[in-house]
Amino acid sequence: MPTTSDRVADPSRVLTIIMGGGQGARLFPLTRERAKPAVPLAGKYRLVDIPISNSINSGMKRIYLLTQFLSASLHRHVYASFKFDQFSPGFVEILAAEQTHTDTSWYQGTADAVRKNLIHFRNADFDYALILSGDQLYRMDFRKVLAQHVAAGADLTISTLPVVRHAAQSLGIMQSDAGRRIVRFEEKPKQDDLLDTLRLDRATYGELGIQEDQDLFLASMGIYLFNREILFELLDNDFADFGKHIIPRAIQTHRVFSHLFQGYWEDIGTIRSFYEANLDLTSELPRFNFFDMSAPIFTRPRFLPASKINGASIDHAIISEGCIISHCHVSNSVIGIRSLVDIGSHITRTVVMGADYYESQEAIAAHAAASRPRVGIGKYTRVDHAIIDKNARIGDNCVITPHGKPETVDHPLYFVRDGIVIIPRDMVIPHGTVI
Repeated sequence: MPTTSDRVADPSRVLTIIMGGGQGARLFPLTRERAKPAVPLAGKYRLVDIPISNSINSGMKRIYLLTQFLSASLHRHVYASFKFDQFSPGFVEILAAEQTHTDTSWYQGTADAVRKNLIHFRNADFDYALILSGDQLYRMDFRKVLAQHVAAGADLTISTLPVVRHAAQSLGIMQSDAGRRIVRFEEKPKQDDLLDTLRLDRATYGELGIQEDQDLFLASMGIYLFNREILFELLDNDFADFGKHIIPRAIQTHRVFSHLFQGYWEDIGTIRSFYEANLDLTSELPRFNFFDMSAPIFTRPRFLPASKINGASIDHAIISEGCIISHCHVSNSVIGIRSLVDIGSHITRTVVMGADYYESQEAIAAHAAASRPRVGIGKYTRVDHAIIDKNARIGDNCVITPHGKPETVDHPLYFVRDGIVIIPRDMVIPHGTVI
């Protein structure tokens, strides 16, 4: 086993461990039938594609995904998307929560999830463990984190993001010394006087490459790089969570350093953040660039036909593969795979997740005979400020908008969260419905 003095920054010596997420209650109803990392993103991806792709692009190709909650669709997606050949040491392997003869409990938190799988990790040959979340949108080269970690002789390196005061109140905030060693941690500090003691020294902005002219705070991104033996040591207890329990104690006893990241990062934790992150992708210069082929985002190859546009008006939109868009208007919207949008409809500021299948002509005729809409969006329907989940059937002459409704609504046909209408997966909205 390498000692601290002879460690090298070799990405092939890193084992990546991705948290599959808990119930994802704040993303309900998108998480009503799936795990949070399995939620569709940007028309053709899933949230879990982001950390897996970042790890692969960083040369860290041994990846474990820890899952527990509503994980069937997540498992199907991962196994269909990430396959390495038999001559490569790379893999993406799922470790589902399991009961044993000595422990019948499920994962109690992020640290507990890793602890319950130590039987697998102890047998693996690695020097460093990279812990990632399965539900964040960002692009990062983890080799830079590893290089700094080794150069500093760190036991643990935490990726941090400079954030403004109002954002700091909902994140874990770090304070570091001149050598970037973390000396203090506060979880979601709300009081202004406490925040004042945690803000970054503006005299260090130039050295850190920060060009902002306002108070900033170092927020934890939930990305941790451990030395192998330090991870095992810090998990030799019953503490449930890295952010709440393990990290604050490690700061007092070990060499914990901050790696400053200044790119785009979004924690997809709420319906509002999910909605806005998707719609930002339709702007001319989105903050996250899926077109950067130096570090592509990988996903499942589906072998779908190119989309067909029949006289439609499309403005600032993402149109995924396999769609048929006919004589309608689509603006500032994401249209997911296999989506069908019929004539005369208006889709504005909406995320349409698409469908898992195409209906046969016989099925379409049978549904039509029963006055049941086909999968997709029907004729002369208006959809505004909404999220349409997979396989939804939206009828003709419908109106779907949150205007005039409370911020939160539970209805048999739809939900409203954060002022956004959500049509759940497989839902049928009859012809002529006004929401």
